[in-house]
Amino acid sequence: MNALPKEKIGTLTLAPELAAAQLQSAAHRPIRLIHIITDLDIGGAEMMLYQVLSRMNHKLFQAEVVSLMNLGALGKKIEKLGIKVHTLEMSNKYPNPLAALQLVRLLKRSQPDVVQTWMYHANLVGGIAAKLAGNLPVIWGIHHSNFDGAKTKKRTLLTMKAGAILSGRIPHEIICCGEVPRQVHIELGYDAKKTKVIPNGFDLELFQPNPLARAAVRKELGIPLNAPLIGLVARFHPKKDHQTFIQAAALLNLTMPKVHFVLCGDGITAENRELLKWITEAGLNDNCSLLGIREDIPRLTAAFDLATSSSSYGEGFPISLGEAMACGVPCVTTNVGDSAHIVGATGVVVSPRDPFELSQAWQFVLQLDQPTRMNLEFNARQRIAENFSLPSVVSRYEQVCQEIVATRINHQS
Repeated sequence: MNALPKEKIGTLTLAPELAAAQLQSAAHRPIRLIHIITDLDIGGAEMMLYQVLSRMNHKLFQAEVVSLMNLGALGKKIEKLGIKVHTLEMSNKYPNPLAALQLVRLLKRSQPDVVQTWMYHANLVGGIAAKLAGNLPVIWGIHHSNFDGAKTKKRTLLTMKAGAILSGRIPHEIICCGEVPRQVHIELGYDAKKTKVIPNGFDLELFQPNPLARAAVRKELGIPLNAPLIGLVARFHPKKDHQTFIQAAALLNLTMPKVHFVLCGDGITAENRELLKWITEAGLNDNCSLLGIREDIPRLTAAFDLATSSSSYGEGFPISLGEAMACGVPCVTTNVGDSAHIVGATGVVVSPRDPFELSQAWQFVLQLDQPTRMNLEFNARQRIAENFSLPSVVSRYEQVCQEIVATRINHQS
């Protein structure tokens, strides 16, 4: 088992409530904040944006969201929070200067106190638009770590490199979701003085142990009540490396044939021919459930005996790991991004792209004696509560905005 030191949490001179109250008094209104994100389909950064919006202090912050592309499933959920969502319907293949101009006009009209962008394309497009709209303060968001040059789109690589060149000029702050993403991007040329880490946060009321879920999910899947479940919650994407997961599952099946594998996420269905081919060739048709996009992730995750991230590159801070740990589910993860830091000593960390090592780690955890396992489950949830609770993470996002606005007010006075 691999353990990393706990994250050191910095403190501010002013409490968030006091700082926000002073800013509100000076401006006689809430702080206006516009979030710009590439799209609002379900993903890690998108989910974190939704979580921040759901928990932020709406008396002190007035937020709007701009999706460069579509509304997506999360856009509808954000609208239900009473937050306005704008969509620019940009293509994911071709740049659209007219849509970019529309964004500049929107920012000029709204004149937000802070523009916060999420992920490379939004960082670049939103950052330039904020400059053109009146040199508005910008916070960039980094949610990736290392790259696989052969599998990453060239446009993404170019956008990332352009961000490195412009990082000293456009953003006031660069928020990275983990320490590994921060170090990776500093090495790529991003301004080290502007980068800071705010990890993803987790709702411990929503994600918690649920003894009833174990029997209910197994009944739903039509498998024995005592069948061990290994879960992978991840969209179908090369960096998630479902192929290694399936290869590891085939190896484990040789010695533990009663184990069942539950996969869910965008593209994880029987209609996915590539995924189904891997499963069939591995002889796992009777041992795998492909559930697609689920609305009951907390319940589903709580039913797992073991959760996994099999990603081989690009991960910043996998949300599925923290959600599982909050449910008291032990995790086995590949050592990509901040995954090792998330699990700490409460799980097992293995090398990426190594099916044998992954299967061995699964077997190790599944064969733990009951007292050891219960201790692991308790410590996993406790680690999330102490280091990555959603309220503390949202507070840190609010503090960054407050500091930027306070600095701007001081410069203007």
